[in-house]
Amino acid sequence: MKILVIGTGGREHALALAASKSSLVEKVYCAPGNPGMASFGECVNVSGSDVEGLVTFAKENEIDLTIVGPEATLSLGVVDAFMEAGLKIFGPTKAATQVESSKDFAKNIMKKYNIPTAAYETFDDYEKAVCYVKEKGAPIVVKEDGLKAGKGVTVAYSVEQAIEALDIAFEIPGNKVVIEECLVGFEFSLICLVHEDLVIPLEVAQDHKCVNDGDTGPNTGGMGSYSPVKKITPEIIEEAKNSIMIPMAKAMVEEGVPFTGFLYGGLMLCEDGIKTIEFNARFGDPEAEVILCRLESDFVQAILDVMSGKEVQLKWSDKVSHGVVMASTNYPASSTKGSLITGLENSDALIYHMGTKETKEGLVTNGGRVLMVVTMEDTLEEAFKHTYEEVNKIHCKDLFYRHDIGKKDM
Repeated sequence: MKILVIGTGGREHALALAASKSSLVEKVYCAPGNPGMASFGECVNVSGSDVEGLVTFAKENEIDLTIVGPEATLSLGVVDAFMEAGLKIFGPTKAATQVESSKDFAKNIMKKYNIPTAAYETFDDYEKAVCYVKEKGAPIVVKEDGLKAGKGVTVAYSVEQAIEALDIAFEIPGNKVVIEECLVGFEFSLICLVHEDLVIPLEVAQDHKCVNDGDTGPNTGGMGSYSPVKKITPEIIEEAKNSIMIPMAKAMVEEGVPFTGFLYGGLMLCEDGIKTIEFNARFGDPEAEVILCRLESDFVQAILDVMSGKEVQLKWSDKVSHGVVMASTNYPASSTKGSLITGLENSDALIYHMGTKETKEGLVTNGGRVLMVVTMEDTLEEAFKHTYEEVNKIHCKDLFYRHDIGKKDM
């Protein structure tokens, strides 16, 4: 088979690498890909925002299966366009992508079908939103409605902080916000292969959203993750599957927007049960990098089986994977471009490229999150130690990272 992976970051690097290991696959194309993906696949100069160009490329190169990485590409209707052209693609339609591209859409479905989530209200009026925050008090969560690349969410610990988030949100004309109760508990990510009402859970991971050690500072796209998660037992996963993931997949079929692709549940294990923080319409990043390296089953075969409506039994490594993101100085407020990165050749870790570029001078930074360094060991403690040893072999004056990824589960 010939496989096309759409996207350019660490998640897409992990998806493409998993696809390249399939016994069914002869060649992997990455559009547009990154320097890390170029080591095992062919990077092609077609942007993830060029839907027409992607369809043309897939037709001309007789692509057998396309896997979509980024939510931005999904929200443009790439799946609809491929399906209209008779091309096989794994991802949700533009309408189904609303589970991520509109937080209000997702919350309304959860409310209608009694899927456990935080209490909330949606506002398109600044004054009413401020009144609601003052009435409810803090802590409280302010979420901008549309796609924000893992950002656009403020966990406000004071009313003033919440109002500041509203000030920023309503600077954008026509913006809406979802304001919800602040859930307290242990957060984890459960990603499932989904086709209509068929739901196959993958192994769980824990993402670390806050930029600084100790879960402080603003939310990011994710600063590191690990898998499996000791505190999330098989019984908890089963409960999450049956009370949240399957009901959401069935609800979307009922609503006339059936979902196919990676359905991401950002979940919170609270004192009174599991609740949904959010749904995403694609694989998590940095979760993909630590989950897919543990998959021993054939990744492409699993996707094809799910798309055919077949139940799938996945096989996983018993090892613990642990990954640390190396991000640009001042991320998430800004990113760097052109800062030289050295030392990768000295590392024996799995290194996923998130925001890099190959130049005559060598590999340089080209984004907010730049690299993710992943190791696999028998225990989380061993993997934690190994990853940070490998991170210290990589040098760049404009990169920083968290030092406590996975500490809460050790």
